[in-house]
Amino acid sequence: MNNNLWDIQLGIANGNELMLSELYKAFHKKLQHFSRAITRSDQIAEEVIDDVFVKLWSRRDKISEIENLTVYLYIAVKNQSLNAVSRKAQELISEPFDSIEIELKDSVGNADELMITKEMMHHLQNAIDALPPRCKMIFKLIREYGLKYKEVAEILNISVNTIDVQMAIAVKRICTSLQIQKPYKNHPSALFRK
Repeated sequence: MNNNLWDIQLGIANGNELMLSELYKAFHKKLQHFSRAITRSDQIAEEVIDDVFVKLWSRRDKISEIENLTVYLYIAVKNQSLNAVSRKAQELISEPFDSIEIELKDSVGNADELMITKEMMHHLQNAIDALPPRCKMIFKLIREYGLKYKEVAEILNISVNTIDVQMAIAVKRICTSLQIQKPYKNHPSALFRK
């Protein structure tokens, strides 16, 4: 586990509200996008995030028992999001990730770089949006949110092999859409490898 995250976790366990604030700042935006993908509502997603952090604080005496706080937060947000839209829970369970609307992070640079980057990002976003729903969610959690395969498998309650297969599908489809050859496994220009 990230030492800084562990320090924050211990600080929260000791009742340090500043540490809770640090955790909130570090995860709020990503968790809000994740919840929004499930709830399809900014307002509900914001309420979900607040509820998760309030519950975390109210149970801070147990926080040091959490092995992976990142996975814990994503699972808590997923569960809370599904509860928040309980009337649609059956639909969300059978087809949980339709119409995901998560934007890629904007890049910063000079005007020419921004124009080229914007066009490339537009093509990339279109390629990602064309992925099947579950494949798109997995790709975004790994590539945009920086989660590990094992973490995403825990969050979505699927096997690491399924994650691997879905990522292979995503990379192949994105490369095809962008008309680029998929980089070799050990090639330094591997675009989608960590």
